[in-house]
Amino acid sequence: MKKVALFPGSFDPFTKGHADIVMRGLKLFDEVIIGIGTNSAKKRYFSLEMMTEKIRETFKDNENVKIISYDDLTANAAMANGANFLLRGLRNTTDFEYENTISQVNRHLVGGLETVFLITSPELAPISSTIVRELHKYGAKVDDFLPYDLD
Repeated sequence: MKKVALFPGSFDPFTKGHADIVMRGLKLFDEVIIGIGTNSAKKRYFSLEMMTEKIRETFKDNENVKIISYDDLTANAAMANGANFLLRGLRNTTDFEYENTISQVNRHLVGGLETVFLITSPELAPISSTIVRELHKYGAKVDDFLPYDLD
């Protein structure tokens, strides 16, 4: 059976930390689907269309990476796209507490849907989309944190 993982997130923006999780995930899975989800509690800073294009550009040479957007429960998006795993990155214990709860709910919603956690590479652990947005908002250079150019 083909191992397909959905890597869900708002990816606002998609960072080098996210790209690292995708590339490492490809060592475990036959395919990684990057799912840009709609978070009803957040208003996007970077447009969905722009971020989709930047992620597509980042993985243009890798046919085992797909990009989708969805406005549904993550467990439903996984099932609709043939993913039997969820892939998540953990930077710290705070991430673990949050992600653990979500993984339990997703597994309850779709029996057999397993979440695989990868610990963020140490050099990328300080990067978060929130910090990158804040830096960008105030005109700071963010290129070191992103796997693509914003220009």
